[in-house]
Amino acid sequence: MSPSGKPIGVLLSGGLDSAILVGHLLRQQRVVQPFYIRTGLIWQAAELAAAERFLAAIAAPGLAPLVVLEMPLSDLYQGHWSLTGRQVPDRSSPDEAVYLPGRNALLLVKAAVWCQLHGIEELALAPLGSSPFEDASDAFLADFAAALNRGAAHSVRMLRPFGNLHKREVLRLGVGLPLELHCGRCNKCAERQAAFREAGMPDPTAYADRPAEVVFRGT
Repeated sequence: MSPSGKPIGVLLSGGLDSAILVGHLLRQQRVVQPFYIRTGLIWQAAELAAAERFLAAIAAPGLAPLVVLEMPLSDLYQGHWSLTGRQVPDRSSPDEAVYLPGRNALLLVKAAVWCQLHGIEELALAPLGSSPFEDASDAFLADFAAALNRGAAHSVRMLRPFGNLHKREVLRLGVGLPLELHCGRCNKCAERQAAFREAGMPDPTAYADRPAEVVFRGT
């Protein structure tokens, strides 16, 4: 089947949820324009490389080339662990410990303006129903889009298609996608490993700190 409908932008981080979102939309025969926002945080070289490998592995007629936009945060996040690499929250840290001030607003603004300039009417990101952060809520996205669309020649809607799902449900949507990524030490990797266990699915990831078969034992 050929891709159909209007194109949709997707913020891609190289992580599990946004990668599955890209694959899920392609399976729905959507034309997908992925965006990566390079902010200069310490993990981004590895993250962008993972995103590029994933996109190369799922290449399809409906997948547009990755657009990388620059949003340097070194002047704003001075001294923050995300730039210095000191006292980085580990796998046992709660979600609140990894909150980055203004993160979604900063990531969304450049991708959304790109969409406005190129006539893309929808921009999706992949926070889940379990996200504790207000800047990942439907209300935030609606308010942010309304402000950004004021005076713009073209409007863009901001969507979170996985907003009513838990991670194990998102994982099931990603069956068959090449999800072999990441470090195995951080908060997000711990969340990822738990989701595979809860979904009853083998974790295909070759983590930097352990082989995949050690992470998942079929329990």
